[in-house]
Amino acid sequence: MKILYLKLTIIFVISAQLISCADRFPSGYKLEFPETPEPWVSLLGEPHWRLEWLDTNGQKQVKDHPPRGSQNQIELELPVTWTNPVTARPYWPEHNLFAEVFKPAGALFPFDANGDYLNLSWEAGPDTVFYWELALANEANYSKIPANFDWLRFRELFTAKTLSEAVCENPWLVNWRYVAEKTIASNFDRRRITAETAVSFPIPVFEGPWYGTSPFAKPVLAEKGEIPAFPVCSGVNVWVSASGILRVNGKTWVFTELKK
Repeated sequence: MKILYLKLTIIFVISAQLISCADRFPSGYKLEFPETPEPWVSLLGEPHWRLEWLDTNGQKQVKDHPPRGSQNQIELELPVTWTNPVTARPYWPEHNLFAEVFKPAGALFPFDANGDYLNLSWEAGPDTVFYWELALANEANYSKIPANFDWLRFRELFTAKTLSEAVCENPWLVNWRYVAEKTIASNFDRRRITAETAVSFPIPVFEGPWYGTSPFAKPVLAEKGEIPAFPVCSGVNVWVSASGILRVNGKTWVFTELKK
């Protein structure tokens, strides 16, 4: 983590040369959150949020906030001299669903700024995670710091449907760490942005519907009396339903009932 902080501080030092740009932007931004997917809320309740951002000194900050509605408007002081991310990770500690389980929303400054508001969206979540991965993968190539990446062109790959249908429908099927490491090692190549192939794994649990951790993923359904088949990717896969929480890693799975 200290290495990542150092790399992000380097971004700040280099980008300070652009300080004249600061006059065009405020430094404090109120966060506008996207609507949480209704199935998540109906099954788990309103989420807590873990925010990750760069402060005005170029240091990565992490702060947890309780569910919206029980707090005032969240405002962050952001550096306004280079492109930088804000990641918002939903989590439900009362269900043992912590901040790294569900996929985050996010925003990239200045592209998602509107006046003194910064608009978070589920679509920008992968952008911010890719940003952090680029910073983590970069050792000393200042020309490839994520602040200098062509984010507008990157976003156009999705809006123009240049990528595969599977990736456009659910960008969380992409291994963003791999893409970042290859980008730093050589150059960015959109052909690396591919969806991981999932293995269909039938598990004898209730029919569902079962909802995944990506806001873009389709629910898993099964006819009454049938065994639902889950699309399992690498790592830990999690689904929730009215009956409980299912965690799958490879061919190992654990089911727990929802806490009432």
